[in-house]
Amino acid sequence: MQSKPLRQAKTIENVFNSAYWHLGQQDFTINEIRTKLERKTDNQQWIDTVLARLIERGYLKNDFDFAVRYCELAFSHETAKGAIKRKLQLRGVSVAEIDTAIEQVMHEQNVDSFEMATARLQNKFEHFHGTNKEKVYSQMTTKGFSRAEIDYALSQHPQVDTLRSKLAIKADKADLKSEIIKLYNKGKGKTLILQELKQRLLDVSDFEELIYQLSLTEELDFYLSCKSQLAKKRYDLSDYKEKSKAYAYLSRKGFDSDEIKEAMTLDDDA
Repeated sequence: MQSKPLRQAKTIENVFNSAYWHLGQQDFTINEIRTKLERKTDNQQWIDTVLARLIERGYLKNDFDFAVRYCELAFSHETAKGAIKRKLQLRGVSVAEIDTAIEQVMHEQNVDSFEMATARLQNKFEHFHGTNKEKVYSQMTTKGFSRAEIDYALSQHPQVDTLRSKLAIKADKADLKSEIIKLYNKGKGKTLILQELKQRLLDVSDFEELIYQLSLTEELDFYLSCKSQLAKKRYDLSDYKEKSKAYAYLSRKGFDSDEIKEAMTLDDDA
């Protein structure tokens, strides 16, 4: 639904009233109020007069004073300087004024960003059930904390040892036997399968025993798989360079030297 066009000011008093109404809702920068008044009238003289009077009477702060007030409120709500800087820049305040305001307020209020990060984290997360490390870092980063500040805050949290990554949580739910068979069916050798399972943080303490049991039941046959992977390529095994490339390819796939040699020998005999 299209919104109604804003009723245009007929007098400078209408412009004053519009400015007072907006400032009654929240603090705005000079540029923000100017933008709002320009929607009310195209009379720049009225706008300039209203802005000057508002500043003179203390209703409207200059950008530095606005930034100082914003910092005071933000720090009281445990919002860190990274987020403060981003938001003030979006509101048109210069980087120089933002940096000066942040430094002044941090000094006046004795703000310790590491301690603030610690307080924020512990207030937000009494425990880490139902979340993961990536979400915690994302939420803290959104609030303006640096990686170093978040790391410090986590080190101070009594439940830090229970915080798991998404990968670790997924690994806890995975069935090792099923994952081995999935990777085997993708044509991967034992070495590569073990490497990928470790990268995914699965518990591989039973890996060798499972490989042995699956081989006995013929659910896994790495010799056959190695030959199958070789057959998908068109290496000329009578050429030394081609044979070397084939060996390197199968090695990258995770097959061991005995499996590769037998696959090549069988191919030669055929």
